[in-house]
Amino acid sequence: MKSLRLLSVCSVVALGSIALAVAQDEPIRVDVNLVSVLASVRGKAGALIANLQKDDFKIFEDGKEQQIKNFTRETDLPLTLGLLVDTSASQERLVDIEQRAASQFFSKVLRPKDQAFLIQFGAEAELLQDLTNSARILQDGLKQLRLSVPTGGLHPGPVPTMQSQAGTILYDAVYLAANEKLKREVGRKAIVLITDGVDTGSKISRDKAIESAQKSDAIIYSIYYVDRAAYGGGFGTISFGGGGGEAELRRMSSETGGQVFKVDRNHSLDDIFREIQDEMRSQYAISYQPPNPKRDGSYHKIDIKLANKDYKPQARKGYYAVEPEN
Repeated sequence: MKSLRLLSVCSVVALGSIALAVAQDEPIRVDVNLVSVLASVRGKAGALIANLQKDDFKIFEDGKEQQIKNFTRETDLPLTLGLLVDTSASQERLVDIEQRAASQFFSKVLRPKDQAFLIQFGAEAELLQDLTNSARILQDGLKQLRLSVPTGGLHPGPVPTMQSQAGTILYDAVYLAANEKLKREVGRKAIVLITDGVDTGSKISRDKAIESAQKSDAIIYSIYYVDRAAYGGGFGTISFGGGGGEAELRRMSSETGGQVFKVDRNHSLDDIFREIQDEMRSQYAISYQPPNPKRDGSYHKIDIKLANKDYKPQARKGYYAVEPEN
Protein backbone atom coordinates (compact mmCIF):
# COMPACT_ATOMS: atom_id res chain seq x y z
CA MET A 1 0.00 0.00 0.00
CA LYS A 2 1.34 3.38 -0.93
CA SER A 3 0.50 6.58 0.91
CA LEU A 4 -0.02 9.76 -1.10
CA ARG A 5 0.36 12.74 1.21
CA LEU A 6 0.55 16.31 0.03
CA LEU A 7 3.27 17.97 2.09
CA SER A 8 3.62 21.18 0.10
CA VAL A 9 2.28 22.91 -2.97
CA CYS A 10 4.74 22.50 -5.79
CA SER A 11 4.74 23.74 -9.37
CA VAL A 12 3.20 21.51 -11.99
CA VAL A 13 5.12 20.17 -14.95
CA ALA A 14 2.17 19.80 -17.28
CA LEU A 15 1.33 17.41 -20.06
CA GLY A 16 0.45 19.15 -23.30
CA SER A 17 -2.68 18.41 -25.26
CA ILE A 18 -2.32 15.55 -27.70
CA ALA A 19 -4.38 14.04 -30.48
CA LEU A 20 -4.86 10.31 -30.69
CA ALA A 21 -5.72 8.20 -33.72
CA VAL A 22 -6.58 4.59 -33.01
CA ALA A 23 -7.36 1.71 -35.36
CA GLN A 24 -8.43 -1.71 -34.23
CA ASP A 25 -5.49 -3.77 -33.00
CA GLU A 26 -3.03 -1.05 -34.01
CA PRO A 27 -0.81 0.94 -31.63
CA ILE A 28 -1.80 4.43 -30.55
CA ARG A 29 -0.30 7.17 -32.73
CA VAL A 30 0.39 10.44 -30.95
CA ASP A 31 0.60 13.80 -32.74
CA VAL A 32 1.78 16.50 -30.33
CA ASN A 33 0.98 19.24 -32.86
CA LEU A 34 -2.77 18.72 -32.55
CA VAL A 35 -5.26 19.59 -29.84
CA SER A 36 -7.60 16.70 -29.04
CA VAL A 37 -10.99 17.10 -27.39
CA LEU A 38 -13.33 14.35 -26.21
CA ALA A 39 -16.98 15.37 -26.33
CA SER A 40 -20.28 13.82 -25.33
CA VAL A 41 -23.58 15.04 -26.75
CA ARG A 42 -27.01 14.89 -25.12
CA GLY A 43 -30.47 15.66 -26.43
CA LYS A 44 -33.23 17.69 -24.81
CA ALA A 45 -34.29 14.82 -22.57
CA GLY A 46 -30.69 14.13 -21.51
CA ALA A 47 -30.19 11.01 -23.63
CA LEU A 48 -26.76 10.45 -25.17
CA ILE A 49 -26.60 11.14 -28.93
CA ALA A 50 -24.19 8.71 -30.55
CA ASN A 51 -24.79 8.95 -34.32
CA LEU A 52 -23.40 12.38 -35.23
CA GLN A 53 -20.97 13.12 -38.05
CA LYS A 54 -18.07 15.55 -38.48
CA ASP A 55 -20.27 18.15 -40.21
CA ASP A 56 -22.53 18.30 -37.15
CA PHE A 57 -19.71 19.91 -35.14
CA LYS A 58 -17.93 23.25 -35.12
CA ILE A 59 -15.02 23.90 -32.76
CA PHE A 60 -13.62 27.26 -31.67
CA GLU A 61 -10.40 28.27 -29.93
CA ASP A 62 -10.42 31.64 -28.18
CA GLY A 63 -13.54 32.57 -30.15
CA LYS A 64 -12.20 31.69 -33.62
CA GLU A 65 -13.46 28.69 -35.57
CA GLN A 66 -10.87 25.99 -36.28
CA GLN A 67 -10.80 23.38 -39.01
CA ILE A 68 -11.48 19.89 -37.68
CA LYS A 69 -8.65 17.65 -38.83
CA ASN A 70 -9.66 14.31 -37.29
CA PHE A 71 -13.08 13.14 -36.16
CA THR A 72 -14.00 9.73 -34.78
CA ARG A 73 -16.51 8.23 -32.43
CA GLU A 74 -14.46 6.69 -29.64
CA THR A 75 -15.93 3.66 -27.92
CA ASP A 76 -12.80 1.52 -27.59
CA LEU A 77 -9.98 4.02 -27.12
CA PRO A 78 -7.97 2.80 -24.10
CA LEU A 79 -9.17 4.28 -20.82
CA THR A 80 -7.15 5.14 -17.71
CA LEU A 81 -9.50 5.66 -14.80
CA GLY A 82 -8.94 6.86 -11.24
CA LEU A 83 -11.66 6.22 -8.66
CA LEU A 84 -11.39 8.61 -5.68
CA VAL A 85 -13.57 7.73 -2.70
CA ASP A 86 -14.30 10.13 0.17
CA THR A 87 -13.76 8.27 3.45
CA SER A 88 -13.98 11.26 5.78
CA ALA A 89 -16.25 11.18 8.85
CA SER A 90 -19.21 12.60 6.91
CA GLN A 91 -19.21 9.53 4.64
CA GLU A 92 -18.95 6.92 7.39
CA ARG A 93 -22.35 5.29 6.76
CA LEU A 94 -21.93 5.22 2.98
CA VAL A 95 -18.65 3.30 2.65
CA ASP A 96 -20.21 -0.19 2.48
CA ILE A 97 -22.55 0.88 -0.33
CA GLU A 98 -19.66 2.51 -2.18
CA GLN A 99 -17.55 -0.65 -1.93
CA ARG A 100 -20.25 -2.85 -3.43
CA ALA A 101 -21.27 -0.49 -6.26
CA ALA A 102 -17.68 0.37 -7.23
CA SER A 103 -16.80 -3.32 -7.33
CA GLN A 104 -19.54 -3.92 -9.90
CA PHE A 105 -18.45 -0.82 -11.84
CA PHE A 106 -14.87 -2.04 -12.19
CA SER A 107 -16.00 -5.49 -13.35
CA LYS A 108 -18.17 -3.96 -16.09
CA VAL A 109 -16.20 -0.93 -17.29
CA LEU A 110 -12.68 -2.34 -17.65
CA ARG A 111 -11.75 -3.78 -21.04
CA PRO A 112 -8.49 -5.48 -22.05
CA LYS A 113 -6.64 -2.24 -22.88
CA ASP A 114 -7.97 -0.25 -19.89
CA GLN A 115 -6.37 0.46 -16.51
CA ALA A 116 -7.64 1.87 -13.23
CA PHE A 117 -6.37 2.90 -9.81
CA LEU A 118 -8.05 3.55 -6.46
CA ILE A 119 -7.50 6.37 -3.96
CA GLN A 120 -9.31 7.05 -0.70
CA PHE A 121 -9.20 10.51 0.82
CA GLY A 122 -10.21 12.10 4.08
CA ALA A 123 -7.67 13.64 6.42
CA GLU A 124 -5.07 12.30 3.97
CA ALA A 125 -5.06 10.76 0.51
CA GLU A 126 -3.95 7.15 0.19
CA LEU A 127 -3.34 5.02 -2.89
CA LEU A 128 -5.08 1.72 -2.14
CA GLN A 129 -4.39 0.19 -5.55
CA ASP A 130 -2.03 1.34 -8.29
CA LEU A 131 -2.79 1.07 -12.01
CA THR A 132 -4.02 -2.37 -12.99
CA ASN A 133 -6.28 -3.98 -15.55
CA SER A 134 -7.59 -6.52 -13.05
CA ALA A 135 -11.09 -5.92 -11.70
CA ARG A 136 -10.40 -8.52 -9.02
CA ILE A 137 -7.32 -6.69 -7.74
CA LEU A 138 -9.26 -3.42 -7.69
CA GLN A 139 -12.06 -5.11 -5.79
CA ASP A 140 -9.50 -6.27 -3.22
CA GLY A 141 -8.38 -2.65 -2.95
CA LEU A 142 -11.97 -1.56 -2.30
CA LYS A 143 -12.07 -3.90 0.71
CA GLN A 144 -9.38 -1.70 2.28
CA LEU A 145 -11.59 1.40 2.34
CA ARG A 146 -11.74 2.78 5.88
CA LEU A 147 -12.37 6.07 7.61
CA SER A 148 -9.61 8.64 7.24
CA VAL A 149 -10.06 11.22 9.99
CA PRO A 150 -7.86 13.77 11.83
CA THR A 151 -5.77 12.50 14.71
CA GLY A 152 -7.98 14.47 17.10
CA GLY A 153 -10.67 11.82 16.80
CA LEU A 154 -13.66 10.83 14.75
CA HIS A 155 -15.91 13.74 15.77
CA PRO A 156 -13.75 16.51 17.31
CA GLY A 157 -16.27 19.25 16.45
CA PRO A 158 -20.01 19.58 15.85
CA VAL A 159 -19.49 19.96 12.09
CA PRO A 160 -16.47 19.09 9.90
CA THR A 161 -15.69 22.69 8.95
CA MET A 162 -15.08 23.57 12.60
CA GLN A 163 -12.07 21.29 12.77
CA SER A 164 -8.74 23.04 12.91
CA GLN A 165 -7.09 20.05 11.26
CA ALA A 166 -7.70 18.82 7.75
CA GLY A 167 -10.87 16.74 7.59
CA THR A 168 -11.40 16.18 3.85
CA ILE A 169 -8.63 16.98 1.39
CA LEU A 170 -10.73 16.65 -1.77
CA TYR A 171 -8.76 19.10 -3.92
CA ASP A 172 -5.42 17.64 -2.84
CA ALA A 173 -6.65 14.16 -3.86
CA VAL A 174 -7.73 15.38 -7.32
CA TYR A 175 -4.37 17.11 -7.80
CA LEU A 176 -2.45 13.97 -6.82
CA ALA A 177 -4.52 11.72 -9.10
CA ALA A 178 -4.07 14.04 -12.07
CA ASN A 179 -0.48 15.11 -11.54
CA GLU A 180 1.09 11.88 -10.25
CA LYS A 181 -1.01 9.14 -11.86
CA LEU A 182 -2.57 10.44 -15.09
CA LYS A 183 -0.43 13.07 -16.78
CA ARG A 184 2.03 10.58 -18.28
CA GLU A 185 -0.69 8.25 -19.56
CA VAL A 186 -2.10 8.36 -23.11
CA GLY A 187 -5.60 7.69 -24.40
CA ARG A 188 -8.74 8.69 -22.57
CA LYS A 189 -8.31 9.65 -18.93
CA ALA A 190 -10.96 10.14 -16.28
CA ILE A 191 -11.30 10.77 -12.55
CA VAL A 192 -14.46 9.54 -10.84
CA LEU A 193 -15.15 11.18 -7.47
CA ILE A 194 -17.54 9.82 -4.85
CA THR A 195 -17.98 12.58 -2.27
CA ASP A 196 -20.26 15.20 -0.72
CA GLY A 197 -17.99 17.84 -2.26
CA VAL A 198 -16.97 19.44 1.04
CA ASP A 199 -13.26 20.27 1.40
CA THR A 200 -12.01 21.17 4.85
CA GLY A 201 -8.24 21.36 4.65
CA SER A 202 -6.60 20.97 1.23
CA LYS A 203 -3.38 22.85 0.56
CA ILE A 204 -4.30 22.89 -3.14
CA SER A 205 -7.14 25.22 -4.18
CA ARG A 206 -10.12 24.09 -6.20
CA ASP A 207 -8.88 26.03 -9.23
CA LYS A 208 -5.44 24.46 -8.95
CA ALA A 209 -7.05 21.03 -8.82
CA ILE A 210 -9.02 21.87 -11.97
CA GLU A 211 -5.83 23.08 -13.66
CA SER A 212 -4.00 19.85 -12.84
CA ALA A 213 -6.83 17.81 -14.40
CA GLN A 214 -6.85 20.02 -17.50
CA LYS A 215 -3.08 19.72 -17.91
CA SER A 216 -3.31 15.94 -17.70
CA ASP A 217 -6.26 15.88 -20.17
CA ALA A 218 -8.45 14.17 -17.55
CA ILE A 219 -12.23 14.42 -17.35
CA ILE A 220 -13.74 14.64 -13.86
CA TYR A 221 -17.02 12.81 -13.23
CA SER A 222 -18.41 13.68 -9.80
CA ILE A 223 -20.85 11.51 -7.88
CA TYR A 224 -22.53 13.74 -5.29
CA TYR A 225 -23.33 11.39 -2.42
CA VAL A 226 -24.39 12.83 0.92
CA ASP A 227 -25.37 11.37 4.28
CA ARG A 228 -27.49 14.18 5.65
CA ALA A 229 -27.26 12.72 9.15
CA ALA A 230 -23.57 13.57 9.20
CA TYR A 231 -24.58 17.24 9.16
CA GLY A 232 -27.37 17.10 11.70
CA GLY A 233 -30.27 15.81 9.59
CA GLY A 234 -31.75 12.46 8.62
CA PHE A 235 -30.20 10.03 6.18
CA GLY A 236 -30.71 11.62 2.75
CA THR A 237 -29.20 13.58 -0.08
CA ILE A 238 -29.25 17.25 0.94
CA SER A 239 -25.87 18.90 1.02
CA PHE A 240 -24.31 20.58 4.03
CA GLY A 241 -24.02 24.30 3.62
CA GLY A 242 -26.99 24.74 1.26
CA GLY A 243 -25.54 22.85 -1.69
CA GLY A 244 -22.04 24.34 -1.62
CA GLY A 245 -20.40 20.95 -2.04
CA GLU A 246 -22.44 20.17 -5.12
CA ALA A 247 -21.59 23.56 -6.64
CA GLU A 248 -17.85 22.91 -6.18
CA LEU A 249 -18.14 19.53 -7.85
CA ARG A 250 -20.14 21.03 -10.69
CA ARG A 251 -17.37 23.55 -11.35
CA MET A 252 -14.63 20.90 -11.43
CA SER A 253 -16.60 18.59 -13.68
CA SER A 254 -17.83 21.29 -16.06
CA GLU A 255 -14.36 22.75 -16.64
CA THR A 256 -12.90 19.35 -17.53
CA GLY A 257 -15.72 18.02 -19.72
CA GLY A 258 -17.48 15.83 -17.17
CA GLN A 259 -20.64 16.27 -15.16
CA VAL A 260 -22.14 15.78 -11.71
CA PHE A 261 -24.36 12.80 -10.95
CA LYS A 262 -26.52 12.99 -7.82
CA VAL A 263 -27.47 9.98 -5.73
CA ASP A 264 -31.08 10.34 -4.62
CA ARG A 265 -34.26 8.29 -4.26
CA ASN A 266 -34.58 7.95 -8.03
CA HIS A 267 -30.90 7.37 -8.84
CA SER A 268 -28.90 4.78 -6.96
CA LEU A 269 -25.13 4.60 -6.97
CA ASP A 270 -25.40 1.56 -9.24
CA ASP A 271 -27.55 3.55 -11.69
CA ILE A 272 -25.01 6.37 -11.78
CA PHE A 273 -22.06 4.07 -12.40
CA ARG A 274 -23.98 2.65 -15.38
CA GLU A 275 -24.57 6.20 -16.69
CA ILE A 276 -20.87 7.04 -16.40
CA GLN A 277 -19.95 3.82 -18.17
CA ASP A 278 -22.35 4.60 -21.04
CA GLU A 279 -21.01 8.15 -21.37
CA MET A 280 -17.38 7.11 -21.47
CA ARG A 281 -18.22 4.68 -24.30
CA SER A 282 -20.20 7.29 -26.29
CA GLN A 283 -17.66 10.04 -26.89
CA TYR A 284 -16.51 11.85 -30.02
CA ALA A 285 -12.80 12.58 -30.51
CA ILE A 286 -12.20 15.87 -32.31
CA SER A 287 -8.76 17.24 -33.14
CA TYR A 288 -7.51 20.40 -34.81
CA GLN A 289 -4.29 22.29 -35.50
CA PRO A 290 -3.87 25.06 -32.91
CA PRO A 291 -3.62 28.55 -34.48
CA ASN A 292 -0.70 29.43 -32.20
CA PRO A 293 1.97 26.71 -32.09
CA LYS A 294 3.85 28.29 -29.18
CA ARG A 295 3.98 26.18 -26.03
CA ASP A 296 4.28 29.05 -23.59
CA GLY A 297 1.98 27.72 -20.88
CA SER A 298 -0.91 29.98 -21.87
CA TYR A 299 -4.51 28.89 -21.47
CA HIS A 300 -6.80 28.72 -24.51
CA LYS A 301 -10.57 28.46 -24.38
CA ILE A 302 -12.38 25.78 -26.36
CA ASP A 303 -16.02 25.95 -27.42
CA ILE A 304 -18.00 23.35 -29.37
CA LYS A 305 -21.19 24.18 -31.23
CA LEU A 306 -23.62 21.77 -32.88
CA ALA A 307 -25.74 22.13 -36.00
CA ASN A 308 -28.76 20.90 -34.05
CA LYS A 309 -29.49 23.56 -31.43
CA ASP A 310 -31.46 21.04 -29.35
CA TYR A 311 -28.26 19.06 -28.72
CA LYS A 312 -25.90 20.01 -25.90
CA PRO A 313 -22.15 19.23 -26.16
CA GLN A 314 -20.13 18.35 -23.09
CA ALA A 315 -16.37 18.86 -23.35
CA ARG A 316 -13.50 20.51 -21.53
CA LYS A 317 -13.50 24.30 -21.54
CA GLY A 318 -9.90 24.75 -22.63
CA TYR A 319 -6.29 23.58 -22.55
CA TYR A 320 -2.81 24.75 -21.50
CA ALA A 321 -0.23 25.09 -24.28
CA VAL A 322 2.68 23.33 -22.59
CA GLU A 323 5.42 20.99 -23.70
CA PRO A 324 4.55 17.29 -23.40
CA GLU A 325 6.66 15.24 -21.01
CA ASN A 326 8.94 12.53 -22.31
